Amino acid sequence: MMRMTRLISFLVLLTVPAFAQQPMEAPLPPLIPWDGASRDLTAKAGDPWITPSEKSGFRTTPSYDETITYLRRLVAAAPELRMVSLGKSAEGRDVWMIIASKERAFTPETLARTGKPILFAQGGIHSGEIDGKDAGLMLLRDMTVGRTGNPPSATTSKKLLERASFLFVPIFNVDGHERSSRFGRINQRGPENMGWRTNARNLNLNRDYSKIDAEEMRALVGALNRWNPDLYLDLHVTDGVDYQYDITFGWNLTTGWSPEITRWMNTTLEPALLRDLKARGHIPGPVVFPAVADDLSKGLSLGNSKPRFSNGYADARHLAGVLVENHSLKPYDQRVLGTVVLLHSALQTLGREGAALRVATANDQRRHVDPIYLDWLDTELTSSGTVEFLGVESRLTLSPISGTLRREWLGRPVTFRVPVLIHTAKPAAFASRPKAYWIPAAWTDVIERMKIHGIRMERIDAPREIDVEMYRIRDPKFEPEVFEGRHQVKVAVTTEKRRERFPAGSYRVPMDQPLGILAALLLEPLSADSFLQWGFFFSILQRTEYVENYVTEPLAEKMLASDPKLAEEFAKKIADDPVFRQDAEARLRFFYERTPYYDERWMLYPVGREK
Repeated sequence: MMRMTRLISFLVLLTVPAFAQQPMEAPLPPLIPWDGASRDLTAKAGDPWITPSEKSGFRTTPSYDETITYLRRLVAAAPELRMVSLGKSAEGRDVWMIIASKERAFTPETLARTGKPILFAQGGIHSGEIDGKDAGLMLLRDMTVGRTGNPPSATTSKKLLERASFLFVPIFNVDGHERSSRFGRINQRGPENMGWRTNARNLNLNRDYSKIDAEEMRALVGALNRWNPDLYLDLHVTDGVDYQYDITFGWNLTTGWSPEITRWMNTTLEPALLRDLKARGHIPGPVVFPAVADDLSKGLSLGNSKPRFSNGYADARHLAGVLVENHSLKPYDQRVLGTVVLLHSALQTLGREGAALRVATANDQRRHVDPIYLDWLDTELTSSGTVEFLGVESRLTLSPISGTLRREWLGRPVTFRVPVLIHTAKPAAFASRPKAYWIPAAWTDVIERMKIHGIRMERIDAPREIDVEMYRIRDPKFEPEVFEGRHQVKVAVTTEKRRERFPAGSYRVPMDQPLGILAALLLEPLSADSFLQWGFFFSILQRTEYVENYVTEPLAEKMLASDPKLAEEFAKKIADDPVFRQDAEARLRFFYERTPYYDERWMLYPVGREK
């Protein structure tokens, strides 16, 4: 049997290309040495509460089962902790959340009654980017059972729950986490085993916040509704260019949907995070989006994320949301330790300044802006001066592979000034604020998703006639490729005033509510993340009633003979429009569209706007 197994293995090897038979190490840029003070956050060998990643010297990260096993043991030993499932993934794995509360308030109601501000952090939305999981395990340990000898850093962490509570999802994309190998992310330094970017259905969860197709996202959004956190951290690892920063973070601008919250983050949270990270030997900075590919000299690009992304969604629902991006080219231990410091700092700052954040949040929830910005022009850039940038020296060389210039990062720190370009100078689309939206009962999928988002709606039990504005869809243009499991469509619209009858079971969505802006972003057709553009209303774009030409021809003759103005309009269109003149079907359709037989609801967007 052993001989047969070896023979099979040999035959398999013969079918594999030679370059794939050996482990392939990605040729990453030179490493910049680092030895920050945050190294003292690591448990020593032999500590009974050393995390699996620490135990490996940050070479590896634990599997889903290993992570849950460690957490169950920790929760059993720490009365301040409780572990709850938010829901299950497509493959049936639980999405676990840890509740850390000094008062042992383990329900949304009891946690709210403590009056303390709540930090919600999640790791592994892209499960190859798993720094947040291992950092969170370390912080939970230090906040509760501590480390051998109770070093000062662990003692400080034990005080965090005195003024704030902590909700932590260690692995959001649980199925992608288990698609693990050494080849998860070619541009990332560790850990040795990395999960996958997308979930089991190949959906990118950080494109799913608005359309909520994924089971995991529905569980997460439901948790945000039930637990009502004050501050939300989404923990990633970036890709792209090389630079000195090891941990970066950012959020939407004051031109977004929650300006008061943004000002709190700009003036309170950001200085605290920068100060605490620098004090522990890290190099924090803003999230780096080069304006032009990998050429940082052309500047950094800032703007407002759409609600499909975590920070854009948080902004739309008036939740302080932070996008954290560790630098993929930094070693795993440096990235994890920086995340521990960031989580500690955010929790400490929230405990100290949470009251001011709640005031800012309430102010944004009460703001009834009119018009509502739905999207911004990506092509419109406004210069906002220059900033000092901590970069890495690079050079351009001619590539014998691609035949073009390629950039090589040389591993030598360099500081230079770069322009900052703002993407949010001009709106790409906006809509006046209605009193309410009306969703007909037939659109059950849209209604269900609105409920999952936590948007307040009023169901009618009897038919009702309402004066509303409705949109007529014009010139739909489908994107050439499928994106995130859906075929998107861009549209133009015109507005019609109508007396519309909404059947029993329809829903009224009042705009006088905290999630009013989110409702508009989901229901306005020109919003880039509207249900219409994501493909939930495709059936209204299909014409289902037709007429035969043998009927249209004599009917058109009668119409021309009885209506001189119509005859004049037809003659003018033939004279002015050569395409129309040569299109027999279009000429016949000209008349059919002007008869009562024509489907007047074709291309009519069914959601009404109550003014």
